[in-house]
Order: sequence, then C-alpha cells, then structure tokens
Amino acid sequence: MTFNIILTITLIQKIPDTLNETNDKKLRTGITTGTCAAAAAKAATLALCGLAPEVVEIKLPLGQTLAVPLLYVKRFSARGCAAVRKDAGDDPDITDGATIAAEIAWMTEGDISFHAGEGVGIVTKPGLQIPPGEPAINPVPRQMIHQAIRSVTAKPVKVTVSVPNGHELAQKTFNPRLGIQGGISILGTTGIVRPYSRQAILHSLKCALDIAAALGIRFPVLVPGNIGRKAALAHFVLPEEQVIDVGNDWGYMLDYANLMNFKAILALGHPGKLAKLAKEQWNTHSSHSTSALPYVIQMATAILDCELPIDTPTVDGFFQALSTAKQQQLGNAIATAVEQAILKKLARRINVGVVLVNMQGGLLGEAGELSLWKRRYC
Repeated sequence: MTFNIILTITLIQKIPDTLNETNDKKLRTGITTGTCAAAAAKAATLALCGLAPEVVEIKLPLGQTLAVPLLYVKRFSARGCAAVRKDAGDDPDITDGATIAAEIAWMTEGDISFHAGEGVGIVTKPGLQIPPGEPAINPVPRQMIHQAIRSVTAKPVKVTVSVPNGHELAQKTFNPRLGIQGGISILGTTGIVRPYSRQAILHSLKCALDIAAALGIRFPVLVPGNIGRKAALAHFVLPEEQVIDVGNDWGYMLDYANLMNFKAILALGHPGKLAKLAKEQWNTHSSHSTSALPYVIQMATAILDCELPIDTPTVDGFFQALSTAKQQQLGNAIATAVEQAILKKLARRINVGVVLVNMQGGLLGEAGELSLWKRRYC
C-alpha cells in the first residue's frame, strides 16, 4: 500500500455567525479523526496480542506524543477491535463525539492493508488522487495508523476503520459531490484540531506579517496552508519566516500587507484556492466562496484547443486529465488572472507574483516577476 496520495475534503463546519471571542476563555483543542483511527488501530493490535489498555500513546506528525483514552477494547478469536470517541475540543466539527473504530486481523503476507468499514467512504470517481475503490483515508492518517500498528507488531495485518454514524455525517460534507460514497473521510495533517476562532486567527495572521516586517523581509510569500508552504520552500530559497500562512483570509492579509513596507508579494498555492482570487473572492472558505472548478473550466474552454475532461469533481483532477503542456498553458493563464486581481486590490502599490502548484507541489503555472524570489532550481 502506497502513501503518496492526497485527498482534500473540507468538512462543512457548523461555524456560528457570531463567535464569542470577546471573553478571555482559552479555547480547547481536540484530536482529528486520523488520530482517533491511529489510536484505535494500535489498541486493536494490542488486543489481538492479548492486551487490553485503557489509554494508548500516539506519536503525532509534528513529533509530539499524545495519550488517547479508549472507548472500548475487545478481542475475538481472530481479530482485535477498539474505538475512540472523537473529541473536537471547542471546534465546531461535525464529527465531534463520533465513534472512530478499528478492527485488526492478521494476514499471511504483505504489509498493512487498509479497508473501509461502516461509515467510512469509498472513492468512486477519478480526480481525487485516490483510485476508485480505495477507502477515503488521507495520507497522514494512513502514516499515523501504519506507525501505530508497527509500534506493536511487525506482522502483516488488515486494518478496517469504521464510523458507525459516518454515512449520516457524510451528508453534511462535500463527499457525496466528490464521488465519495458510504461515509466520511478520515482526515488530519497535524493530528490536532485547532478550534475555529475568527478573532484569534486574524490576530495570528497579523502577527506573522508583523514579524516578517520586523525581520526586514520585504518580499513575503503568502500560502493557503501546508501544501503551499512545502512547495514554496521546495521551489525557492527562502527562510521559514518569509513564508506566511494565510489560510482562507486573503483579503484581510493583502489589505494589511498593503499598509506595510513590503516591496512585493508572492501568492503561491493550489488553483483550487487561488483561482477564487481571480473572481475577487477574498475569503476562500467554502462557506464564503464558490467552487473554483467552474471558473477553471471556463478558462480552459476559452484558451485550450483540445477536448476537455468531463466528470472531474475537483480542480486537481481537471488539471491531471490535461497534457503537461496544456496544464502549463491553463496554469499560466489562471496565474495571470490572479495576479491582475491582486494588483487591482492593492491599487498597484506593490509588485505581485503568482505561482500555482498541484497537490504534490509540482508547478502548474506562474505570473509576474519571480526573480525577486530566488529559484532553488534553474
């Protein structure tokens, strides 16, 4: 089983209209469904080995160790079962309180085989970088589950992840639209759920720009998140402080950056996010913006002289279906449109560059004068 696959499904969160961040209450963090699945898998493996722990320790992707309490641990004749109750902390996550279960059974050969149990989705359409028929378990959770099981045994095992009410929960996500049928996706990139606090998020974003300015950085690189950050550091020679996570708050960050002594801004990320900026949708969260796919298809129709892919549920899938040359042609056109929209927003006070990357960080398109940011590769 390979782990170099990426699935990005955003849960439709129950975000309140007004966030009660006026008090000094410190919001409580939670754990991702991926952490829950890894803990359940480790406990189920221990059960199969004759142990029945009440708590297991899981190593998180950023190196921390977390003790996760178990809902139950059981052993049957040829399989071990365990479950964890998902605790999202103070984040309004729809999976809060859900039961994430894992069943482990020995295999005679191989490594670790992943399977979807009740309430975990199955991919049915191309374009999500997971082939149809695969369980909707993201790469980081897969790695965590693999590591958790291997901390107990080196034997080949079959792991089945289940979420008893996952089918109902999935109806409140984008999964059905994306061709993921039967349940939710097992998600998480850090293992920890950070509570959604609008005021706290904006404060943190502002601080990141303040720090960059104080360090004398004049050409910041703005990225939507981890994929963009990794791609920025892979393609350009940059100090960590020069790469600033924007999340979905492009309008806020661009407006604030425009007040500072920056000489140029590079926007770098996936067209599924950045193409929204070309439509002047400056908050790219799904609750505040429309899908980028229709715009990408519209651009492709206008500029590409070829048969366009059909029935692709994501922007990434649409690009994948094109030849490399057509990907670059479309990517450059979208990057230019994004560049022009940002320049307009900034009243052309500072220079702008745009780089679009795919989910693996590979280049899709670019616009603007990028020599201000030193290329890692010529």
